[in-house]
Amino acid sequence: MKTEHPESVAQAELSTTANETVIEIANLQKSFDGNEVLSDVTLNLYKGENLVVLGKSGSGKSVLIKCIVGLLQPDTGTINVFGENVVKLSMKGLSEVRKKVGFLFQSGALYDSMTVKQNLEFPLRRIKKGLTRVEVDEKVIEVLDNVGLPDVLDKMPSELSGGMRKRISLARTIIVDPLVMLYDEPTTGLDPVTSNEISELINEVQQKYKTSSIIITHDIKCALKTATRIVMLHEGSVYWEGNVKEFESSEDPIIHDFFL
Repeated sequence: MKTEHPESVAQAELSTTANETVIEIANLQKSFDGNEVLSDVTLNLYKGENLVVLGKSGSGKSVLIKCIVGLLQPDTGTINVFGENVVKLSMKGLSEVRKKVGFLFQSGALYDSMTVKQNLEFPLRRIKKGLTRVEVDEKVIEVLDNVGLPDVLDKMPSELSGGMRKRISLARTIIVDPLVMLYDEPTTGLDPVTSNEISELINEVQQKYKTSSIIITHDIKCALKTATRIVMLHEGSVYWEGNVKEFESSEDPIIHDFFL
């Protein structure tokens, strides 16, 4: 089961900043129609780390990060983001927190009727008000360079491959300089080569922008490549927590199943 992952080892050696907590989740519970999806989930995201939340489909991973940004309301529990309990915030307060948090949706969620350039400009003009035309253009070019697609400004999303759309979605997220990145199944639906490229890009974004990230996935290769730390959800609860080396060497049968 043990394999070498130089990138993940480098990430594992990244020390978190003396327990400086960016997101703190305590006793989170969420049910739908009487079906408990999250059960007393407690976990922290520390400054500067890539926290992978790993679990099989239906384990509550995506529900967890949707609660973090207020897209879903938990039944009980607290979610503190930069010291603000988002569960109790007004819409105005929640909007202010969301400006600091980038969310990469599983689908990418690009606007089909807009060019790549227009997709990137949209959040920038909404959040970074007051930028000049030149500053906007420079920022668009910068993020396209950072995701490796400098020549697609005038293309429509329908003209891009799945991997390219994922890269543009990531560029649209980082263009507003978020402090936290939330990735919802970033490699779903991609071929192995493109999945590996997206995993590498997640690491590059963390290193360049100094973000703190939560990466939701059931893709073991993505998890091993990107994680500073891994939390496993099982049946809606935190089942296991540790670093990549501990995860790979674990003899726990539920963990072992991910390597089969």
